[in-house]
Amino acid sequence: MNAAEPHASGELSLPPAGCGPVVPSHDSSAPSLRRQVFDCVRSHGHISRIDVAKHLSISPASVSTLVSDLLGNGLLREIEVPQKPGSRGRPPVALAVRPEAAYVVGIKLSDLVHTGVIVDFAGRPVAEARLQRPSLRTDLDLLIDEADELLARMLDQAGMRRDEMAGVGIGLPGMVDHARGVALWSPIIRGTDIPFAKLMAERLGLPVQVDNDANLLTMAELWYGAGRRLADFAVVTLEYGVGMGLVMNHKLYRGAHSVGMELGHIKVQLDGALCRCGQRGCLEAYVSDYALVREASVALDLHRTSSGTAQVMLESLYDQAKAGNEAARTIFRRAGRFLAAGLANVINLFDPSLVILSGARMKYDYLYAEDVLKEMRELTLNKVRTLPRVEINAWGDLVWARGAATLALEAVTEQRTLVEVAS
Repeated sequence: MNAAEPHASGELSLPPAGCGPVVPSHDSSAPSLRRQVFDCVRSHGHISRIDVAKHLSISPASVSTLVSDLLGNGLLREIEVPQKPGSRGRPPVALAVRPEAAYVVGIKLSDLVHTGVIVDFAGRPVAEARLQRPSLRTDLDLLIDEADELLARMLDQAGMRRDEMAGVGIGLPGMVDHARGVALWSPIIRGTDIPFAKLMAERLGLPVQVDNDANLLTMAELWYGAGRRLADFAVVTLEYGVGMGLVMNHKLYRGAHSVGMELGHIKVQLDGALCRCGQRGCLEAYVSDYALVREASVALDLHRTSSGTAQVMLESLYDQAKAGNEAARTIFRRAGRFLAAGLANVINLFDPSLVILSGARMKYDYLYAEDVLKEMRELTLNKVRTLPRVEINAWGDLVWARGAATLALEAVTEQRTLVEVAS
């Protein structure tokens, strides 16, 4: 297995060529042929008709018919591509997505900072915003107000109107029933079984899709990052909590009731530390931000003050560990051991081709140091198997919002291509 190597991506840099999963033509769960043609164009950035036919293993005549519909309905456009040096004749013509065909919004709501982004139909960002939360209050009305303010900031930056947006995707920590748009439980909202998508749609005046935030970070990896050409991979997130997303056969897997992959709440110690979910012994209760803060306050006598937030305490803990404080290092080492057990469980259960560690806590390299990865390998059934690669994702915090925008983009694309079928 390769050692973990950080890789960086610009927060709002344009993708090098297209966006979206690159799905083989023989995929059994592929959508309608019209949708396949559209997705093929979007995932390649630009591509000729004949190459679409080759990629999808369908006839050029079928491609021409479907492309004609997509061009006529304003979803695709024709562009001239540069000729090779020395070539003669007319420049070749390729297909590309019309970026202005639709715009969508992505919002990631969290404990401390909300982030948002507007993207066009080709998946390219056109505006971004952040909103610092004044407190850790869990009032639903306040959260809706903050989402509305974040959207207003982005629209002002882009010089666009609200009615120019085709939809909104929102990511939340906790258990989210994506299909019903319901927040079953979230640490940032008081109450349970909340019709979150409906309430947000009423306030924002736009169609809203909602999902667990780790799922949306995984969608960002599937559409723009390391997972574009992989049939299966896992994303483990470390922030204020611990999350996980799983891709199987080029698609996000949510479970039978949209609440699967809650890695942070697997039990690693019976009757152990109290988790914010209300149960004891969860992985999150030993690895997350609040777990590290709890340990620091006990072992190092670091306590929150009016000016000493949890983030300040974490930075102090990390600085002391880097300066050689053995107690601080022990805290990170203990958290790393629990994380190693969690990662080993992911590998043993799902056997992914790649495990991506992502989130703000990737700055704390103790959590994925070589001794952590070594222990992870030792805890897996590795006698005669090939273990997955582990990569560290150094994307900025806007990637979560971009994943949320992708959720909306997926819904709008499905709607628009279904309209084509009916026309």
